[in-house]
Amino acid sequence: MFALNFNNTSMHIFYSKAALIAYIKTIKTANSTIGFVPTMGALHQGHLALMQRSLKENDDTVVSIFVNPTQFNNPEDLAKYPRTLEEDIKKMRTLSDKIILYAPSVEDIYEGNTISQEFDFDGLENQMEGKFRPGHFNGVGTIVKRLFEIVTPTNAYFGEKDFQQLQIVKKLVEKNNLPVTIVGCPIFREENLLAMSSRNERLSPEERKEASIIYEVLTQAKELFQSTNPKETIEFVENAFKNNERFDLEYFVIADESTLLPVDYKENDKKYRAFIAVFVNSIRLIDTISLN
Repeated sequence: MFALNFNNTSMHIFYSKAALIAYIKTIKTANSTIGFVPTMGALHQGHLALMQRSLKENDDTVVSIFVNPTQFNNPEDLAKYPRTLEEDIKKMRTLSDKIILYAPSVEDIYEGNTISQEFDFDGLENQMEGKFRPGHFNGVGTIVKRLFEIVTPTNAYFGEKDFQQLQIVKKLVEKNNLPVTIVGCPIFREENLLAMSSRNERLSPEERKEASIIYEVLTQAKELFQSTNPKETIEFVENAFKNNERFDLEYFVIADESTLLPVDYKENDKKYRAFIAVFVNSIRLIDTISLN
């Protein structure tokens, strides 16, 4: 364990799972609750909001910062992913010095065997992100399951920007009978309504400003969806990006919110959600919006 001092207060920081597990045993009781916020660092206000909610709703809060190699299908994306641990710690300290941080190495997590476990998420893993990032959700499932086993949280907090991931984590918990409640939290957005993401740090100021088009198109698609069908809505979005030289649309999908399967027509009793992935140069941005 390493305790970082700020103004005569200390924050518990662990680099080893063995030390973290031992510490959790000293604070956990039959009636106490542990909140958990798993992150890959490069923290922004969205992450901090998850932490604030956990601090409010639990006796103790654990945050992990770990850039998980098994969920990256693009080596360049993994290499360029921002790593800002010192700044992240300062941001966390503005919330509370009672946050418990777990910042492991790849070796501490994978013990020399950096491969993913194979998962069946009842087909949720085959849509959108899973379709365009082969193996991604096996990596997500592997790391989330391991972190849950290490932290043993009561509640775990995930942002809805990664809505497909949120649904998959819920399925992971259900199929493995894990004793944790998954809490989905609203998307935090920048002033121009671009969804907050650690990858935004890689955008130039001009790119970041112009990336407001992603949410603009999503809201226009939502409005159009009310009066037309999925096919026409998808064509509208594809055309909105077709002549934009800066942005390259990877996918736009309208799906059933529970199954994540693409839909061809609307039914009154179903909940629908739009999912989008856009490249700005080599930087990949995703967003989502409820269509109901």
